[in-house]
Amino acid sequence: MPFTIDSARNIFPNTLSADAVPATIARFTQLSAEDQLALIWFAYLEMGKSITIAAPGAASMQLAELTLEEIKKMSFQEQSQVMCDLANRADTPVGRTYATWSPNIKLGFWYQLGQWMEAGTVAPIPEGYQLSANASAVLQAIRNLESGQQITVLRNSVVDMGFDTSKLGSFKRVSEPVVPPKDMAQRTAVSIEGVTNPTVLSYMNNLNANDFDALIELFTPDGALQPPFQRPIVGKDSVLRFFREECQNLQLIPEQGVIEPAEDGFTQIKVTGKVQTPWFGAGVGMNMAWRFLLNPDNKIFFVAIDLLASPKELLNLAR
Repeated sequence: MPFTIDSARNIFPNTLSADAVPATIARFTQLSAEDQLALIWFAYLEMGKSITIAAPGAASMQLAELTLEEIKKMSFQEQSQVMCDLANRADTPVGRTYATWSPNIKLGFWYQLGQWMEAGTVAPIPEGYQLSANASAVLQAIRNLESGQQITVLRNSVVDMGFDTSKLGSFKRVSEPVVPPKDMAQRTAVSIEGVTNPTVLSYMNNLNANDFDALIELFTPDGALQPPFQRPIVGKDSVLRFFREECQNLQLIPEQGVIEPAEDGFTQIKVTGKVQTPWFGAGVGMNMAWRFLLNPDNKIFFVAIDLLASPKELLNLAR
């Protein structure tokens, strides 16, 4: 077999991903817990002026409800300590509970805390609080990013909080119920300039329809998916869990692509376009690339999803 997962990651090597995102997240994680929380709050307020943040789904909120109500009953000092403990990844009951949640539940949790902070129900950032010089620099770095990159930084920052799951031992993951696939009558088919490959088109269409069972059948048993700025997720069971937990109600808008032959009957395909998330809707389109490697049976052996460095990268389809 000519390809391994590691070698497959190198297809279309000139794809320029938004390296500023992981760099900014790394700087964020070096801040004190107090500065992390204040920066999230300031960024939340600032982004709210230009980006409409959608309310989370009822399922996300219901699964976080007990923890949220517990925090709501605490004193301001206790509330602040809980949030600092989450940022410090401390071993606390709330930190352990938080660690088991899927990303959407975590986002719903922080959305509700933000709403309550604004209403004065949860401890706000102290009036007149001044960010440290390092935190101010990180906030400015976030301001300099495109909106799609900004929401990625803030999303990943809160998703990575809570107790380290590698230290939990065995635990039950908590995620929202999987939404049913759209009825066939409600589905619309994508078209991609330069790409008519049925596997790639089906990938986009099935994901847009939340039809994850049909989607996973496009992969080889040992196939892999690499989300932005992460290691590849390998094997159909693990990829399917990723789709169900993190990809519900996404809207993929592919625009154009290119197909190239690869070794031993494999085919590599690069597609660029946009993705809209249910958290921000049509107001924010994230500039994305999908790099597919298909085996001779036209099954997906590997697909990398890249958050692009700039809008002009949407046109960068060359090898």
